[in-house]
This record gives sequence, structure tokens and C-alpha cells, in this order.
Amino acid sequence: MPKEEREVRESVMASVTANNVRPMQVVATGYTAGVESTGKRPGHPQYGITYSGVKVRRDFVSTIAADPKVFPIGTVLYVPGYGYGIVADTGSKIKGKKIDLYFETRKQVFTQWGKRKVTVYVLKRGNGKLTEARLTQLNEAVTAEKTLPRALLES
Repeated sequence: MPKEEREVRESVMASVTANNVRPMQVVATGYTAGVESTGKRPGHPQYGITYSGVKVRRDFVSTIAADPKVFPIGTVLYVPGYGYGIVADTGSKIKGKKIDLYFETRKQVFTQWGKRKVTVYVLKRGNGKLTEARLTQLNEAVTAEKTLPRALLES
């Protein structure tokens, strides 16, 4: 595991331990904005737009699709091997303890992720809503240690 990823994971684990957050095992797959994942092609007015209304992105905090009964929209997760994500989308095949991680290309889905069981950590449970402003705020708030400030997760 690269040093930077190890440091982020250690920071997340310390936060999880300090706040008694329970890990959850899920099956994680990858998705893109493309027709193979969404049925939409570039030029479609909803291409790249999630259920919450935000645009898909792979960033420090990336968009994730999940069953809102398990992980409500706006839930912030740490996914080992992927990084931080926020539930912004749903999917017809994403039911129960399954999540879909956003990648920019199909090649990235298959070479960087595929399908696997993974233990995720819920850092903040969502309230069913997410805005571009909130997602931007999370991505801009990343500290030099590559972690999310605790105060931002509590807001």
C-alpha cells in the first residue's frame, strides 16, 4: 500500500475508533456516466447528473451510488482502495448492501476496481439531500494530511 494511502487509512481508522463508527461490509462495483451504466449518452440533458442533482465526479470526495435505505443521499463514506465518497446517486441494481463507485471510464472501472467485497466506514450519515455547494465544500476542505476536517463532517 502506498505511503499516502496508508496515512489516509490510518487517519480514517483513528476517526472511526474515536467515534465508535461501525464498519459495514458491502459489495462494491464501479460505474461511469456512460450508456453502459446509465443508459444516457453525451448530449442527453441528464448525462452525468446523479439522482441528487449533482454532477458525477472522481475527486478527493467522489460520487457513489447506493441504496438510500442503507446509505441515504449525502452519506460520507471511506472506501479502502478508493478513498472518500459521498452518496449522490441510486441505481436500479444497487439494492441493499451494495455500492457503485464512480470512475471516468469503463477501462478504469475494470482495471482499478472491478467487483469486490469491501468494508466501508460511514463518516457521516446523510439526510437525503446533496448540493453541488456541499460537494465542492468537502473537496476544497481537504487538509494537507489528505483527510476531511472533523468539523466539516459534523456540520
